[in-house]
Amino acid sequence: MNDHDSRNDSSSERSRASSGAPGTPPDNEKRKRPDGPGGGILMGRPFGVPVYVAPSWFLVAALITWVFGDQLNRVLPELGGLNYLVSLFFAVAFYASVLVHELAHTVAALHYKLPVRRIQLQFFGGSSEIEKESETPGREFVIAFVGPLLSLVLAGVFYLGMRAVEPGTVPGVLLAGLMISNLIVAVFNLLPGLPLDGGRMLRAVVWKITGKPMSGTVAAAWVGRALAVAVLIGLPLFTHSGALGTPGQEIGGVQSVTDALLAAILAAIIWTGAGNSLRSARLREHLPELAARALTRRAVPVEAATPLSEALRRANEAGARALVVVDGQGGPTALVREAAIVGVPQHRRPWVAVGSLAQDLTDGMRIPADLVGESLLEHLRTTPATEYLVVEDTGEIYGVLSTADVERAFVAAMTR
Repeated sequence: MNDHDSRNDSSSERSRASSGAPGTPPDNEKRKRPDGPGGGILMGRPFGVPVYVAPSWFLVAALITWVFGDQLNRVLPELGGLNYLVSLFFAVAFYASVLVHELAHTVAALHYKLPVRRIQLQFFGGSSEIEKESETPGREFVIAFVGPLLSLVLAGVFYLGMRAVEPGTVPGVLLAGLMISNLIVAVFNLLPGLPLDGGRMLRAVVWKITGKPMSGTVAAAWVGRALAVAVLIGLPLFTHSGALGTPGQEIGGVQSVTDALLAAILAAIIWTGAGNSLRSARLREHLPELAARALTRRAVPVEAATPLSEALRRANEAGARALVVVDGQGGPTALVREAAIVGVPQHRRPWVAVGSLAQDLTDGMRIPADLVGESLLEHLRTTPATEYLVVEDTGEIYGVLSTADVERAFVAAMTR
């Protein structure tokens, strides 16, 4: 199964902070950051996009090698033990076709200036992780459609190659297998339900008609769930209906168990993907609510030599929850880390200077107060830190943004 995955991995939404003084322990000691572009073995970077092979691919490749090798043994018994070597070649060639399918999504996304984090070949296919949503339904449709289109083109190329060689030979059997597998990939991905490409095409159509991306997502996600149920029930019945050339075969035995297991796996993948797409879309609806200005803690400026106890007293009087270290001219130079404050016992705070607990400001730790939604999340993702200095356009200090507050808002948004 192939699909392109439009996501905002930086979409870690976050809610308004509760009141209190700096030094209040954060709810989560460990700050979770989005995963990097890993996830398997790096195979290359076509068009600058890393391609990874997930460990699950090797399991599926071994299964394809075994199943196709048995088929070859019946068609070409004279191969002997070489049939599994030929079958391994088929497995690799098939996943090369899957890579072409995903590269089609990637090239289309890059054409529309949409960043692609990675391509991953994995269990039952691959995925292209596109980090932003398309701006128009037309672009969404094109990006989704080019994958199945390339698979259909490959099926046609392999068909022409099959006609050019003798049937019943190794090249003939390989080309026939690749033609059929690419045709199946294309047809399966054109089914109109998320997370399949056909589901994204349906989403684009409903989006165009209603003018609402969320309406398209809801429609395509529920069709995807219905499709998952249809696969779970229909695939085992289809394989025993005679449509695959086995008329009259009774439902039972190892083959029936294998068909039912395959149907359950495919149905679970489709159902889960549809649900994830729906949750991501609902989460993106709340992105405009995520604003640096709304989440920022009020801060008081202190000089580096100020005792921690005195700095906290000033913060409490001002109703602030953060400390900013400033120089003699009042310019911010560092942020006092909340975790460091918590680590200082009460009796030692009069003897500890705030400068010893501070982290020097870098360019990435300064963010404009007007950052909202996706722009804010992207900044936090690309420059990880526990606290950020929020400043006005004039350079005036507005306050401090804590990742603890951002994480709480993210949980609140997910709950909604």
